[in-house]
Amino acid sequence: MRTLHVALSWMTVLPVPQPRSAPDARVGAAVIAALPVIGLLLGAATAGIALGLDATSLPSPLIGALCVAFGALATRGMHLDGLADTVDGLGCYGDADRVRAVMRSGDVGPFGAAALVLVLLIQALAFGALTDDGRWWTIAFVIFVGRVTVPIACRRALPAANADGFGALVAGSQRLSIPLWLAAAAAAAVGIGRPDGWLLPVIALVVAAVFAAVFTRHCARRMGGVSGDVLGATLELSTTLALIVVLV
Repeated sequence: MRTLHVALSWMTVLPVPQPRSAPDARVGAAVIAALPVIGLLLGAATAGIALGLDATSLPSPLIGALCVAFGALATRGMHLDGLADTVDGLGCYGDADRVRAVMRSGDVGPFGAAALVLVLLIQALAFGALTDDGRWWTIAFVIFVGRVTVPIACRRALPAANADGFGALVAGSQRLSIPLWLAAAAAAAVGIGRPDGWLLPVIALVVAAVFAAVFTRHCARRMGGVSGDVLGATLELSTTLALIVVLV
């Protein structure tokens, strides 16, 4: 419960009391291991919002956009910020030091802006389409899957890109949490697919997990490791891919 409390205070805007002790690597590792639980809570809340708005006369794309807006507000937009910074860094020329400098500059460049527009547009349309189909559990599932990929980004094989920041607390901290959460997500995929078909949710999970492994490895090669921005980018891109697959 203490770990979940810390995860809620770090990863959401819920007004829970901040931890008294300074964060360290042990706490950071526990928060990453608990992050999929936050995904379950946010997924359930988003699905509930979509269900409620579906009772109105609002068009489905607008409902999808409101679902995306809720997700951004509920997480302070930190994952979207990480997406923009990571794409800008990967889009620049230069060595690892140059990539890290671009990512930490705080400015949003053309690559980052384009990535934000495309991801937000795809997510809004996808959530709207799932609302049209009444697939409330699938909405919750893809948001959960996005958080399941974050422990993959923090696997033992990948070091921290920077000596400070959130990435330094959590990089290389996960091992057992990865298969455990993947197994839980696979069970959820089969569950939400019954009786119509569980294959697409399972494929969505596999695609998201493989992408997270490959993408974070590429980021580590370009910038010398992973950072908090890379975790946010992995989460957002994995969620987007899962949304596309479940709608195929």
